[in-house]
Amino acid sequence: MPEPVNQKNDRKSARNSDRKRPYRSAKRAETAAATRARIREAASRLFTEKGFTGTRMKEVAALAGVGERTLYDAFPTKAALFGHTLGVAIAGDEEPVAVPDRPETLEIRDEPDPARAIGRSVDQITELLERAGDLIMVTVEAAGADPDMRASADAGAAATYGVHLALTTALEERGALRPGLDARTAADTLYALASPHMHQLLRRHRGWTLEAYRAWLRRVLVAELLDSH
Repeated sequence: MPEPVNQKNDRKSARNSDRKRPYRSAKRAETAAATRARIREAASRLFTEKGFTGTRMKEVAALAGVGERTLYDAFPTKAALFGHTLGVAIAGDEEPVAVPDRPETLEIRDEPDPARAIGRSVDQITELLERAGDLIMVTVEAAGADPDMRASADAGAAATYGVHLALTTALEERGALRPGLDARTAADTLYALASPHMHQLLRRHRGWTLEAYRAWLRRVLVAELLDSH
């Protein structure tokens, strides 16, 4: 018995829909990612220039070229927008994997050559601070007046120190730290010298080049942390 025409049309429409849906979904995802990138770029610029308190959501929307409703649909509060902008700047992408758990961080900790481990750590720290250092300083400056920013600053500092301590503990276990230096004191030293505050002073205030800053940080950390014999 011949199939009714309307059933044939329904099947044809379903097949066409199946073929179009993945393309449309990918296109929507691509458009959404591009919109978030524009919003992050605008937010990063304004937060850095005006601070957290001085930045207004409608200014971010205008600079990003999106409607305020679009901005609020994606980020209901300014704190949510800042958290997303800072998080992506720190990680370097939108993947939901924290820096301490990323393969490159684990590889640095497991690097058998102590000087090379320090060098690779400096490379990672430098890249992170170049992307996110200014925004990290925004959290530090706003922490005294805003509980959300205080929580963000404290969480970021704790995570950073944890990465440093994991590296210096690995160096201590290999007998690579200079005599009399324990893992925690070594991590304190790394935490201070590689801080966003020091990066801000040398790169932004004193105008050091990126290579000068990177070379100085590598040189001083090797001298301060590692056994020279």
